[in-house]
Amino acid sequence: MSQEIWINLPVKDVVRSTTFFNEIGFRAENVGNERAKLAIGQTTILLFPDAAFEKFTGSKKADTSQSAEVIFSIGAKSREEVDGFIQKVELAGGSIFSKPGENDGWMYGAAFADLDGHRWNLLYMDESKMPKSK
Repeated sequence: MSQEIWINLPVKDVVRSTTFFNEIGFRAENVGNERAKLAIGQTTILLFPDAAFEKFTGSKKADTSQSAEVIFSIGAKSREEVDGFIQKVELAGGSIFSKPGENDGWMYGAAFADLDGHRWNLLYMDESKMPKSK
């Protein structure tokens, strides 16, 4: 069995979402007329129009204005990378729901929602400050 994972994500406007993800630094490209491929590291996310996603899954998509269906967490290499990335998200039209900040003395991160309300988390972990397990 293949070990690849493809995540399928509903979006209102594939072209607009593709533009957004490219503006924040991901690699997104249209694939055919009705979907786009978003590559983040070794992970592939396919963007489908809402109606196509609902037909494919046989169920309604989540209402992201009322609930979160998942949060995508992405590792960052530094605090500066977190800050710069969040600035790109704001300029591209995403909404920040957790501003950059430190947590537990060794993690630094921020979180945002994309144009369709899907939630994303960017996190830098300073392992030199990570508490030692006993």
